[in-house]
Amino acid sequence: MRHRYMLEQAAMRVVAALLLLLAALGAACRKSPIPTPQDAAAACRCAPGKPCWPAPEEWQRLGASLHGKLEQPQDSPASKNPFELQDHAGATQSVGWLGAWNAALSAFAVVAEDAADIQAAVSFARAHRLRLVVKGTGHDYLGRSNAPDSLLVWTHRMRQVSVHDAFVPRGCAAPPAAVPAVSLGAGTRWIEAYEAVTVKSGRYVQGGGCTSVGAAGGFMQGGGFGSWSKKYGIAAASLLEAEVVTADGKLRIANGCQDQDLFWALRGGGGGTFGIVTRVTLRTHPLPEFFGALQGSIAAKDDAAFRELLERFVGFYRESLSNEHWGEQVKVRRNNSLELSLVFEGMTAKEAGKAWQPLREWVERSPDKFTMKADFVEVPGQRMWDQGWLKEHAPGAIQEDGRPGLWWWTGDGEQVSAFWYAYESRWLPARMFEPANAKKLAELLFDASRHWSVGIHFNKGQAGAADEAVRRGRETSMNPAVYDAAALVIIAAAGAGQDKTKAEAAKAGVAAAMKVLRDATPGAGTYVNEADYFELDWQQEFWGPSYERLSQIKRKYDPEDLFFCHHCVGSERWSKDGSCRMP
Repeated sequence: MRHRYMLEQAAMRVVAALLLLLAALGAACRKSPIPTPQDAAAACRCAPGKPCWPAPEEWQRLGASLHGKLEQPQDSPASKNPFELQDHAGATQSVGWLGAWNAALSAFAVVAEDAADIQAAVSFARAHRLRLVVKGTGHDYLGRSNAPDSLLVWTHRMRQVSVHDAFVPRGCAAPPAAVPAVSLGAGTRWIEAYEAVTVKSGRYVQGGGCTSVGAAGGFMQGGGFGSWSKKYGIAAASLLEAEVVTADGKLRIANGCQDQDLFWALRGGGGGTFGIVTRVTLRTHPLPEFFGALQGSIAAKDDAAFRELLERFVGFYRESLSNEHWGEQVKVRRNNSLELSLVFEGMTAKEAGKAWQPLREWVERSPDKFTMKADFVEVPGQRMWDQGWLKEHAPGAIQEDGRPGLWWWTGDGEQVSAFWYAYESRWLPARMFEPANAKKLAELLFDASRHWSVGIHFNKGQAGAADEAVRRGRETSMNPAVYDAAALVIIAAAGAGQDKTKAEAAKAGVAAAMKVLRDATPGAGTYVNEADYFELDWQQEFWGPSYERLSQIKRKYDPEDLFFCHHCVGSERWSKDGSCRMP
């Protein structure tokens, strides 16, 4: 009997084990089912003509729920006025890029009036698996603010500006010291921010050089550079708080006391990625007594003289300009000249001219080799963005929209409605300017300029910047390579049309010029907002060691990748156009 009992117990254990095995196999099958056509469709976003596309009455209900409105974007008129383009849901600052993208209309646009409208749009897109696009001003080179068959969230009307004498971020248990600040709605342009902060309030906010650029979108979230970033740092370093709608439709307030990981990601991790920012609050700074600009050129008689000039300029920059006072660019041109388009702060025109005296004297000692012209102008700090003052004292410096308060710097109009043939950028490490490397850098710049003109944007590197600017900047998610960079080199070509022969020749020239510098600066990295559409190792180039943490934060706040844009955090999980998830 005991032997029979033991056999029965053993048999029961075998049956139990088999049942557990079958249950485990069943669970495994449920986790990894055999794919079906329906499952494959669920891995892709919905598009017009598919059964999943919202019915007309569903679109109507969405429109009826908004404080703003729902509209179908239309083709915008051709224009060289950036503010006119921004009045159209379907318009973008750039119209396309050779072999990369062409401006395309969204199926529908939510013309948002407030955060509630954005929440409604996000929830609708999530429920219907729609391709979602975010646009404020459309001031983007890489086509990230437009996509066909998408739902566009257009923040253009959200332009509220509030200046604070003493701002404290929300939710802090032990509030930090209150600081002067400004809050900007998602659609605010920098011209409106400067008008409120500088012209009316006598302070400075670190923003973009182009007055028509949006303040709260991709510019800010990608890091953001202004003309005086050597003094005040990257724009994202001034961010104190962001109101943001995340993929779950929730409205969050992210700052240094709550949702700190999201706050970190929004300061340099790229726009259109972690949520839709509806408002930002930025630290403001004391205003210098003067801003100013230098326009001019230095020309060399021949190649040998130009090489000599380049080496001397590299040393001059290191000794006299690598500090918090100077910004903007010098262009190394194929005609053996340096085109000077620089700005300064905290000094008069006379003081700025004195800083250049050593180089001027060096040039004048060799009139048979070099010629130089340089004009210095100063602007009282509070008048820097004063439309009336500029019209009277700097005729020709600005172009006007016709509506009060809307104008842009004359040179910036060249990029409006441009079609890009090529656009490449790379940070230029400060070590290249050291005495031991100066001759090599000069030779590299000469060789590159034989292929295409090379723009050296000194305000877009943080080497030599003010200590406080660097300290705050290192708290952001931007690629830390920027703090070892003296400048950002930009080599680009664009046209008003799409002449294939001309475009291909320009693209080849730009690529050859950048290859000279790229080969000499491995690992230097580049700026996400102004980069090559075809950048191969973009995760490393754009964010370096920050990328892994950014990817984790992306999965936390947007696990289904509702927010997608080209070469943005997490985009490697999707097809090139963001329509289907990669296997």
